[in-house]
Amino acid sequence: MQAGYASGLFFITPLGDLFRRRALTLGLILFTTFMWLGCTLTKSFSVFAALSYMVGLTTVTPQLMLPLVGDLAPANRKAASIAIVSSGLQLGLLLARVLSGVITQYSSWRGVYWLGFGVQLLIFSLLWLFMPDYPPKNVGLNYLSMLLSMLKLVFKYPLLVQASVNGGFLAATFMLYWTTLTFLLASPPYEFSSSIIGLFGLIGIAAILVTPWTARYVIDRFHPQLSVILGTGTVLLGQVIGTYAGKTTVAAPVLQAWFIDLGISTAQVANRAGIYQLDASSRNRINSVYMLSVFIGQVMGTGIGAKTYAVGGWLASGSASVGITVLGLLVALGRGPHAKGWLGWDGGSSFKLQTQVQQAGDEGMRAEAGQSGPATGTTAITSRVPGATRLSASERDRDGGQSGIVEKTALA
Repeated sequence: MQAGYASGLFFITPLGDLFRRRALTLGLILFTTFMWLGCTLTKSFSVFAALSYMVGLTTVTPQLMLPLVGDLAPANRKAASIAIVSSGLQLGLLLARVLSGVITQYSSWRGVYWLGFGVQLLIFSLLWLFMPDYPPKNVGLNYLSMLLSMLKLVFKYPLLVQASVNGGFLAATFMLYWTTLTFLLASPPYEFSSSIIGLFGLIGIAAILVTPWTARYVIDRFHPQLSVILGTGTVLLGQVIGTYAGKTTVAAPVLQAWFIDLGISTAQVANRAGIYQLDASSRNRINSVYMLSVFIGQVMGTGIGAKTYAVGGWLASGSASVGITVLGLLVALGRGPHAKGWLGWDGGSSFKLQTQVQQAGDEGMRAEAGQSGPATGTTAITSRVPGATRLSASERDRDGGQSGIVEKTALA
């Protein structure tokens, strides 16, 4: 399933830049639902493995929703809007961890899959009823060119690389913690049952619910990199507490879970808020690059966690997690908020956003006509976006008039 998900991130998620997203989303969910039913009913391991790959391949619809939010949200609420969707995604992951622990204790593994099948049907029904349609963003772009353009984006935007590497390290430390936490809590001095261990997932819910507020009052008001640095530092604090006090008191891994979930949620939302401003027509491909790095980090964290715990126990695995988080913090600090190159803090170290008031409608026509005086029916829109510039009339025409004011940003 993990291999299928990685394939879906590369081959399926970029299609959001090419096709109408309602049809694409509904088609993927419906296909996933039937594959999930097959996993539930089959008695053949080879068939189960093949169907699991297909499920992972098409279970990338949340990664279509996040760039869509980046398209629709106003500039001064973009991070808060992304945080709401991202929090929903993380909340689902945590609830799945809790429910799977409870269900497997009182039922068979098929019970988990039947629950997943029902949830897929519910999601499909709700989206069929309420999801509007959106026009394709890149008419005339072919599939092969779209995939090749993802590589070009990596070399074009240093910010995308910085955010992706930071996100990968944070994902690694997240998976390392949750992989080894079960070993810690199931062994002395705790010896908790699987259902109690599963309840640890509930700790992160409070942290996740805080993220939209953090996005609203911090990420949307300052340069996203500030929140990336603060979020990564919060993760590091949690790792230090949990690693070196985790076998002394159960409060240590509880605090560790809280700080990790809060810090990663904040940093991930900030990373996305930054990279989604690089190129509005390529947001799905940009998101694919970012999520591929996150996926690689998850795989890396799981492997490192299992190996280090087998060799040196909780202290060894935790120390590895601390080291990985430090690397993520160095990446966040390695390039300033206004830097144009790959490294350094050229352009200044201020995290304040540029505020630009743009006039539309009659004011623009008066300027072209050489007239002066107040404009009637003019709307003043304040765009608090890093590097925001006004688009020319021809660029606004190419945008298709989908928004009154369009931001062209240059974070890289």
